Amino acid sequence: MIVIIDYEMGNVGSIQNMLKKVGYDSIITSNKQKICDAHKIILPGIGAFDTGMEQLGSKGLHETLNRRVLEAGVPVLGVCLGMQLITKNSEEGTLPGLGWVESQTRKFFFPNHPQLKIPHMGWNTIQYSEENPCTLFRGMPAEARFYFVHSYYVRCDNQADIVAETQYGHSFVSSFERENIFGVQFHPEKSHRYGMIIYKNFAESKS
Repeated sequence: MIVIIDYEMGNVGSIQNMLKKVGYDSIITSNKQKICDAHKIILPGIGAFDTGMEQLGSKGLHETLNRRVLEAGVPVLGVCLGMQLITKNSEEGTLPGLGWVESQTRKFFFPNHPQLKIPHMGWNTIQYSEENPCTLFRGMPAEARFYFVHSYYVRCDNQADIVAETQYGHSFVSSFERENIFGVQFHPEKSHRYGMIIYKNFAESKS
């Protein structure tokens, strides 16, 4: 069972619809028992970092998610803010993140490039190894483009965790993978057929 975490911070319906298009059922819930029964977890997110962590905390989900992801090894996919919440902290707020991947969330700042607007919004390409693609990018066409909306980006401490990067003013991490933990800065559910490949690959990843 694929569980989409409902903590009132994401376009959960769009994610569920995309999963259905690629042949997988899912439930949207914040129920701890259903999360404990999940074979896959998706952590979506739109909004501010501290608000996201507060919402997870108010629903009492920190311990449940830590137990399922870190102890049971259940695959989890963080999307946009969800990816940022997996990092240790963010320049957007003061609360600690989940800290599942050694990484930080940083704010875009382009004092020498005023033509670059913040947030980074719209379609952009990614760079990943086509010869040896990681889990989420298997079967991905070379021309793939993804939809981004974000003012903050992830910086990973360990190069080995980075599976895709994108250029916007400078290179930033657009996807990471560490064992059973996945993150994408873009929105697969808004990225048409390319996003369908991302969700299908995640749904079929080993539990």
